Amino acid sequence: MGISIKDVTVSSLSPMMQHYVKTKEEYSDCILFYRLGDFYEMFFEDAQTVSRELELTLTGKDCGMEERAPMCGVPFHAAEVYINRLISKGYKVAVCEQVEDPKQAKGIVKREVIRVVTPGTTLNTQALDETKNNYIMSVVYLSNRFGIAIADVTTGDFMVTEVENIRKLSDEIYKFSPAELLCNEAFCMCGADMDELRNRLNISITTLENWYFDDELCARTLKEHFHVGTLEGLGLKDYACAVIAAGALFSYLLETQKTSLEHMRAITPYITDKYMLIDSSTRRNLELTETMREKGKRGSLLWVLDKTKTAMGARMLRTFLEQPLIDKEEINARLDAVEEINQHEMDREELREYLNPVYDLERLISRVSYQSANPRDLLSFKTSIGMIPPIKKLLEPFNCEELKRIYEEMDELQDLYALLDAAIVEEPPLAMKEGGIIKDGYHEQIDHFREAKTKGKTWLAELEASEKEKTGIRTLKVKYNKVFGYYLEVTNSFKDMVPDYYTRKQTLTNAERYITPRLKELEDMILGAEDKLYALEYDEFVKVRSEVAAQVERIQRTAKAIARLDTYLSLALVASRNQFVRPKINTKGVIDIKNGRHPVVEKMISNDLFIPNDTYLDNGKNRISVITGPNMAGKSTYMRQSALIVLMAQIGSFVPADKANIGIVDRIFTRVGASDDLASGQSTFMVEMTEVANILRNATSKSLLILDEIGRGTSTFDGLSIAWAVIEHISNTRLLGAKTLFATHYHELTELEGKLAGVNNYCIAVKERGDDIVFLRKIVKGGADKSYGIQVAKLAGVPDTVIDRAKELVEELVSADITATVKNIASENRKPKAKPVVHYDEVDMEQISLFDTVKDDDVLEELKSIQVDELRPVDALNILYRLQNKLKNRW
Repeated sequence: MGISIKDVTVSSLSPMMQHYVKTKEEYSDCILFYRLGDFYEMFFEDAQTVSRELELTLTGKDCGMEERAPMCGVPFHAAEVYINRLISKGYKVAVCEQVEDPKQAKGIVKREVIRVVTPGTTLNTQALDETKNNYIMSVVYLSNRFGIAIADVTTGDFMVTEVENIRKLSDEIYKFSPAELLCNEAFCMCGADMDELRNRLNISITTLENWYFDDELCARTLKEHFHVGTLEGLGLKDYACAVIAAGALFSYLLETQKTSLEHMRAITPYITDKYMLIDSSTRRNLELTETMREKGKRGSLLWVLDKTKTAMGARMLRTFLEQPLIDKEEINARLDAVEEINQHEMDREELREYLNPVYDLERLISRVSYQSANPRDLLSFKTSIGMIPPIKKLLEPFNCEELKRIYEEMDELQDLYALLDAAIVEEPPLAMKEGGIIKDGYHEQIDHFREAKTKGKTWLAELEASEKEKTGIRTLKVKYNKVFGYYLEVTNSFKDMVPDYYTRKQTLTNAERYITPRLKELEDMILGAEDKLYALEYDEFVKVRSEVAAQVERIQRTAKAIARLDTYLSLALVASRNQFVRPKINTKGVIDIKNGRHPVVEKMISNDLFIPNDTYLDNGKNRISVITGPNMAGKSTYMRQSALIVLMAQIGSFVPADKANIGIVDRIFTRVGASDDLASGQSTFMVEMTEVANILRNATSKSLLILDEIGRGTSTFDGLSIAWAVIEHISNTRLLGAKTLFATHYHELTELEGKLAGVNNYCIAVKERGDDIVFLRKIVKGGADKSYGIQVAKLAGVPDTVIDRAKELVEELVSADITATVKNIASENRKPKAKPVVHYDEVDMEQISLFDTVKDDDVLEELKSIQVDELRPVDALNILYRLQNKLKNRW
């Protein structure tokens, strides 16, 4: 059972197995599903893999060799289920089908691979999340530039862009989360983390051969498919690198799908800077489409906003969230649509009712184009387009540009509705080759054969009655089986009464079977009519399906219009139900939110219990808010809600606030919480610092930064120093100058207000009751002077013995408080003069007399001379220790 296909001598195999081996050589990177009768069979290594992955029984087959070949199989009618399970594990499956009728075959049945199913090309809607696109991405790395092409074969979407570095490429990969990624060999050596893509993002990666990326071949492939003479006609003049990625992707799709891809009618170039940049950490931290812990939709922003009625609308809303706009006019166009819809609530609810029966037109038309749609798919299509006329009628009075555009792009498709209504029965069978598909009156010849098939039963009954009367054989019956066809059966007790014109066909133990000229004539009519009826019905169904496929462009345009309408209806409904308000949009950099609320948290708890808060940031005196206060008091919730409100405004949504004036930001970066990255060997602090480095290197003055507890994962001195330096860097308009919410448990950082331009202190209000505290969840001006750590520990249930000991220790440690030192450093607010760096850990501390008498001014002068930026942590500790001893013992 361990024999390998590599060890096989092909000439020793049976003809069928020789064909199998030859086919497997052509598709060596795939599992080959080889059709044999009612099963798809797998042999050799494929059989062992499938048996292991799908827990199927592994058997063997005698193929003309000494040892039986490993074999396993699945029923052909259930193959999709097994294929999907393999695809979900990252495998590719080549489906080798019988392409001729076994009854008419001479020799072995002709077989061909009709399609290669991969993670990025599967069409099975049951295996896909209908609310998400299933993208396949092609990336080519050439001359320090990345060309990117993204497609969804289930909807026909096809986009291209270019980026100049690995960081921006990562952002695009995280944005689209492709199921499959194609690349050239150079990409594998450009520094991309291939293991992270495979293991973390579960992306199937295929490195294509170099010929796929030939620039002439790629350009020719695109021009031939889109029927254009030049790439300028596709808007790709300035996308030379992306053209190569797109051409390689098209070649791969044509090779694997074995179809013309007629449903992919447009290619859309886009500039990444057209949308707000949201990196992977921010997507995760803000929980835009899934929660951090459970990875589920509930508890995410999408969960709050998604009240769409169609799968197309759900995908469109997800796209809105993943790609917020940065153009004021485009944002306001969306907000106009949401506002006008809510001004007509009755129409809004009626439109949502009309969308209820609408199926996924985008994926339906793709199945039609692939010629895999069955009669029930066409019936679903008819039901869907039947709702378009009443939808358009309700939309007609709306005035805003966005809704007018939807109205104009929405084709009623009544010619296709009339075709399907006339051709396809209301309850068609699943099988396409067993009749019962085409309506009476649609096709004259089908009606004729159907009549013959139906009346044949009457004719046989009349013949049976006539023969009984003629012969007097009262037990005579007209019967049928597949071997002998129709016959007259007479029991032995009446066989002496059989007339001469009966011809014996078969003798049984207790009866004889006969045929007559008239029965033979009826048999030819009835059986011929049935076979011809089924074949003609199938042919006519294929013609109807092709007529629908020919209108793919109209259908796709209409589907996109319905998706946009569904998205605006969802945003309008959510705004109405949750008392969201329309934000004003400005380009002056002012973010002014009055009584803002966290859209998710307020849904998870009672609205009455959520405490709203204001946020004010600008490009001048209010660039940075340093927020202090105890853990669990609500700092993270407050900062996240501010970021989410800005993001919601920029996708065109109303926001949870009393008033909001949102200055457009080009990027949102968050550093909220951290966890050990054990898979890559990174500690909590390393993860935090990596994210901080990304933010400081990629943010701009137009960005919004959400930074929570920077420096928490290391020693107090190191952590405070890093947090301090980060604020200094951000506040410096020559270095960054971004709008920032900076939460910290280092209340010493409150000294920076008034010392650094644009820095202001805020804190979470708390109420003390003896040793206990109550969180008021309100952001107020000013800074906290302590962290309330022991009180929070008590709230969390830490034993009293630990709490009491902690109080004793904090009183002892307070004598070494560094706040005074921090104040002195902050008061300088200037770069120290350059002096030689002294490494104080090299000084013998025993040589310092405990009875030295020094003046306070001497200590201050020494502090002034210290180059803080160049100190190592241990240097700082030694300096503080020495200076404090001097002051304590100066008398």
